[in-house]
Amino acid sequence: MNIIAVILVVLLSFLGSFSIANEMPQRGLDITIYNQDIALVRDLRTISLEKGRNIIKVTDVASKIDATSVHFKSLTDPARCRIIEQNFEYDLVSSDKLLSKYIDQEIRIITRDNNVYQGYLLSYDSRQIIIAHNKITGPIYMVDRENIRDIEFPQLPEGLITKPTLVWEVESQDKDEHLIELSYLTRGINWRADYVANLSKDEKTLSLNSWVTIDNRSGADYNFANVKLIAGEIRLEERDYVEALPKMAYMAEAQPQFEEKSFFEYHMYSLNRKTTIKNNQTKQISLFNVQNIPMEKRYVYDGKLYRSYYFDNWRGLDYNPKVSVYIRFKNSSDSGLGIPLPKGKVRVYKADEDETLQFIGEDSIDHTPKDERIELLIGTAFDIVGERKILEHKKITNNVYQDTYQITIRNHKDESIRVSIIEHQWGDWKILKSNYDYKKIDAYKIEFEVEIPKDGETSVLYTAEYRL
Repeated sequence: MNIIAVILVVLLSFLGSFSIANEMPQRGLDITIYNQDIALVRDLRTISLEKGRNIIKVTDVASKIDATSVHFKSLTDPARCRIIEQNFEYDLVSSDKLLSKYIDQEIRIITRDNNVYQGYLLSYDSRQIIIAHNKITGPIYMVDRENIRDIEFPQLPEGLITKPTLVWEVESQDKDEHLIELSYLTRGINWRADYVANLSKDEKTLSLNSWVTIDNRSGADYNFANVKLIAGEIRLEERDYVEALPKMAYMAEAQPQFEEKSFFEYHMYSLNRKTTIKNNQTKQISLFNVQNIPMEKRYVYDGKLYRSYYFDNWRGLDYNPKVSVYIRFKNSSDSGLGIPLPKGKVRVYKADEDETLQFIGEDSIDHTPKDERIELLIGTAFDIVGERKILEHKKITNNVYQDTYQITIRNHKDESIRVSIIEHQWGDWKILKSNYDYKKIDAYKIEFEVEIPKDGETSVLYTAEYRL
């Protein structure tokens, strides 16, 4: 069903004399986007004000604007331009809202079979519209809404608008042209970093290509804007506001277009050119491209599946047979990086024998300062299998136990490998004996580094005592 507004008339009834300002050429637009689904918009415009009270309307603003954050000021002469009142009008026109405004008023209905009904609207619901040619003498028509082609209204009722509109009542001491600044916060626009890592054939280095992905669902276009991105997590109070991105299989290499600077406790990335971000658009812009970053591939086995100590229920406990595969590199200048990395998803590729890039896994990174190590979990190894057993369990006293564990790694690859075996401890613990040296990672975790020959296996055997 189409709704046709034949005449759009907006009536303003105020006491006193007002000038209505409509033409406001845009002189500049800046948008700062945070990776928390929020953005700060700064809009510069010129406006001609009459002496006395003026009504200023701006319609091309975000529909998800936070109306309490709106700020308006004259940059030309703030002292001679005073804000009296500010409103955000968002009662947007719809078929039911139009009908509700036209109860007891005359409308015209045209059906799909070209019948025309004209009369006073008495009532409506989701299925029918009831109109009377004459309120007293009739006749009365009940028109099925599914059969309606058009409804014609004489005009747009007062209070309904076609776009979200900011309205100011401004008092000017002179007739003059002003450069004004309009700023506000809006939801519905977000950004993230997406990374593509390409491993070298020998798996000793990687290239890292980063793109900024901006997703605009704020209800407004931002044309020819200066764009800045803030990486970091600002604190936001929960607010009431009026009112999934596609995956990329491959990103082409491109020249970086952002300048990074430290800003307060965050990092800011400024685009070195203007760009347009349309509503309902996903835009991608190159952030950086770095080659030959030294990397390390790690195999890690964590066989424990239970979350608490088993006491005497130790027989038949399940274990995890899979060995995880990680790649690790350092975000340092020596590696070719050494820059703050915004949080985002890293997709990892490697070329096959035909020089065709194949996807091998993905992981996400958090905001990462320079000189920190990055470790990505990209999958589990097909040809490496882990096994974990409790060989012996002893109860020494009511709260002291001794357990002997055997962790076996079987390597079915045609090359030797190194595997990190992670073991979790309980209570007040100590290792009584072990056939391999271990490293204490934290208060309840130890690590064994073992070498497994090609087509062979290696077992770690150790006994621990727990005071619980």
